Amino acid sequence: MNDASPAWWHHEPTLRRVVGDLLAAELALARPGRPPAAPPWPGSCHLVQDLGADSLELLAMSSALAEALQLRGAASDARLLAQPVLDQWIAAARAGLASAGAHALTFRTSGSAGTPKRCTHALATLWQETRVLAGLLPGRRRMLSAVPAHHIYGFLFTALLPRALGIDDVIDLRSAAPASILDMLRPGDLVVAHPGWWEALARLRPAFAQDVAGVSSSAPCPDPLAEELAGAGLRLLQVYGSSETAGVGWRASGGAPFTLLPYWQRVDDAPELVRRMPDGLDARYPLQDKLEWSDARQFRPAGRIDQAVQVGGTNVFPGYVAEVLRMHPDVLDAAVRPMRPDEGRRLKAFIVPRAGHGGDPAGLCEVLAAWVGARLATAERPAAWTFGERLPRQASGKPADWIIDAG
Repeated sequence: MNDASPAWWHHEPTLRRVVGDLLAAELALARPGRPPAAPPWPGSCHLVQDLGADSLELLAMSSALAEALQLRGAASDARLLAQPVLDQWIAAARAGLASAGAHALTFRTSGSAGTPKRCTHALATLWQETRVLAGLLPGRRRMLSAVPAHHIYGFLFTALLPRALGIDDVIDLRSAAPASILDMLRPGDLVVAHPGWWEALARLRPAFAQDVAGVSSSAPCPDPLAEELAGAGLRLLQVYGSSETAGVGWRASGGAPFTLLPYWQRVDDAPELVRRMPDGLDARYPLQDKLEWSDARQFRPAGRIDQAVQVGGTNVFPGYVAEVLRMHPDVLDAAVRPMRPDEGRRLKAFIVPRAGHGGDPAGLCEVLAAWVGARLATAERPAAWTFGERLPRQASGKPADWIIDAG
């Protein structure tokens, strides 16, 4: 396996996936509630005429592309805005990457307050991780992906890992029906997905073909789900990490602790890790989660430090969603929490209506659903609503959980 970082952008399908997924995500972010058609888009797709992007959305898309791929220069910006056709933007990205050397990429966390964090990683460090992951997944001959390629997880596994494994065929599963996916699988396949996708597939009670491997990341994979998939014949690798750190650890069975990737070291009594970089120097990275350590190399995640939760693989902040709900003139107070495992995997909201607005919960529910639909991303929108005269509290006065209204 070559130690040098690959010129991944020379592989046309890979560059097309990364650019297409990035532009689709940026356009969806610019107009909540009106997402564009899901990629892949044809190369002739005109971002204005076919997708309806206005001048501000076009500017946001070009800026996002330049930021992610580290494209620089007024000439690049002018070329993108003057020729808003997907093939032209891909050509501009390729030229910019080739001229700049593409030494780093910038990924964004899924910020809930409109200001997602930007996380820049040197390509050499991403390739360092990819080489380790390739050693954990030998014998793969084909890749099937249910994740976007512009997030760090998708980029590592669907842009870089195929280069390390010598895989040229990456099949997009996002628009495929679950039943058809099971018919597609064959020995040597690697399926890249997130826990919500694996959960949907598990409902079909699959029997996997021999020597099919899977990867799950972006959110915790429940132990019962991992065990069910293993019982159906899937070899599932779970990867723990974040946009800030990239991959940190891995495990091959549900319930087991994660093992640090070999270049990471634990820091005692500090919420951070030390990484041995490809140049031999050490760098410190703050952690996003509390970790419970079994020994110097093995750990279990124990909750977010920043109080974010994950819905469908996306970081969301329930406190921010509650703030958006309190902005509505009919809402006196609001609380938002993730559902309990027996309730679902979305957010739920408890609403205290203002005086005179609590007599029609169904009507207020419809109004508030439209309110958040225009202001929040899909993962941030509560999927269950409860109404009451005061927010639930424990005897101590601390906020308490509540049971979702059956009706």
